[in-house]
Amino acid sequence: MRVTELWRFPVKSLQGERLDEAALGELGIEGDRRYAIFDLGTGFGLTARREPQMLFASARTTPDGVEVVLPDGSVAADDAALSAWLGRPVALRSMAEVEERRYENPDDTETEAAASWGPFTGAGGAFHDSAGATVTVLSTASMDGEPTRRFRANVVVDEAGEDGLVGHAVRIGAATVAVTTPVPRCVMVTRAQPDGIEVDREVLRGIHREHGGNLAVGGSVSVPGTVRVGDELVTAEPLT
Repeated sequence: MRVTELWRFPVKSLQGERLDEAALGELGIEGDRRYAIFDLGTGFGLTARREPQMLFASARTTPDGVEVVLPDGSVAADDAALSAWLGRPVALRSMAEVEERRYENPDDTETEAAASWGPFTGAGGAFHDSAGATVTVLSTASMDGEPTRRFRANVVVDEAGEDGLVGHAVRIGAATVAVTTPVPRCVMVTRAQPDGIEVDREVLRGIHREHGGNLAVGGSVSVPGTVRVGDELVTAEPLT
């Protein structure tokens, strides 16, 4: 099992950056999900669950932090530009600026009826949904021909079998990741994205039908280090 792709998503729910190498540390890939956009009216962090158009903007890391490129190709100069784009007062915030991380998710993934939307609390630190999955690993085989970007995994590998990594320490390059959990999937995987990726609810149906609702595995970094495309994943001792 070898690394074929590495991904960093500087702003939660925006398009990210494909990397040749990445530093893995306590919060996952350096620079991953360090920023999120917050609705100033509700206090919720915005994701493409609620605002699918977010997937048509992208984020890139800069020496000073991050910048957001809007769907028209312009760089958002400030929160006012982001608010105009999303049609509501919003603010881009770093993980250091936000203590409460509440997001929305629909229980009814077929119709996304208004009454089915409810809040959930995300992780502290970087803006991950779960503190136990600051690094995610997914194989091309498990994607079953779907574009990699649908699933927003950090580490893409060339061989099936990632589910078997759960419960083990896994060396990837110079880093070690304690893989602890399957990654549950939601309506995010059904959303349209650039380059002809269309809305497709069958993607989530298939994940529930064939994988019990999970796709990819997640864990946390126990030994920091650099990971590069081409590195082998080596399963070490079981976790205790």
